[in-house]
Amino acid sequence: MRILIAEDDPISRRLLEVTLGKWGYEVMSCPDGESAWAMLQQPGAPSLAILDWMMPGMDGLQVCREVRQMMTEPYTYMLLLPAKSQKADIIAGLEAGADDYLTKPFDASELRMRLRAGRRILDLQAELIFVREELRTQATHDSLTRLLNRAATCDILQRELERAEREQLPLSIILADIDFFKRINDTYGHLAGDAVLRETSQNMKAVVRPYDGIGRYGGEEFLLVLPGCDNEGAATLAERIRESIESNPLALAEGIIPITLSLGVASNDITQNMEGLIGAADAALYRAKNNGRNRVEIAAHTDTLEDGVLTFPLSPSSG
Repeated sequence: MRILIAEDDPISRRLLEVTLGKWGYEVMSCPDGESAWAMLQQPGAPSLAILDWMMPGMDGLQVCREVRQMMTEPYTYMLLLPAKSQKADIIAGLEAGADDYLTKPFDASELRMRLRAGRRILDLQAELIFVREELRTQATHDSLTRLLNRAATCDILQRELERAEREQLPLSIILADIDFFKRINDTYGHLAGDAVLRETSQNMKAVVRPYDGIGRYGGEEFLLVLPGCDNEGAATLAERIRESIESNPLALAEGIIPITLSLGVASNDITQNMEGLIGAADAALYRAKNNGRNRVEIAAHTDTLEDGVLTFPLSPSSG
């Protein structure tokens, strides 16, 4: 673990460097508070810091205050080294944001134990952050494909629609459906079907742009949100996705499973209403299915919603 030392006395600073190095820490050191504050603002800054109380310019208390005002993660555990042990000074240090203190001249064994306590707190905080991020991922992602779930994808689409309208930018979506997915499940089993969903998801992610949104819309359907992309660009991307999926059949113990996609493209020049846009893409997807599957179709103005009811028949259940 990396640790920062801010100490203006060169002898004390060297003593700390040698001692902490023997204990296995990767030591960074500086002679004043300004340097310490600058280092703690950098990406990947040490999460442990030993700060001398009295330093020229910015003292240890000021560094503590500045760090706590940042309110960033991961947490920085700060230990102050005051030369005096009056209760009022200790309280002032803790109120400034220090986590612990050790009066000079310090005992090496006591310093080691206090740093161990700090590491336990940092480890606990890292674990809590990990659990929090896992829960956030579970709430916004599909557990099988690890893509965004339907709600999260629709949230992205709504935000991008609002931004596109505000900035007068094009926006397109692609609704993609795996062809004959029920037949895959019936022939090879549901575990193979799950593998097909995962493989298709990864192949699509490899083709789209880093800032495109992609999520599992439901069952074997996927919704892609393409900011700044007009009809022509979206159709070109959809064709690349189709070709990529078709050219990568899935090899399993059960056999070689060919995979193809039918895709419907719709853009915000048809409508800037989210439900209407998805309905238009679904209409184009239906045409792709009806015209032989494994193809891309582009929505027309007649494919939008009317009074909340789609103007095309339901897609065939056979996929």
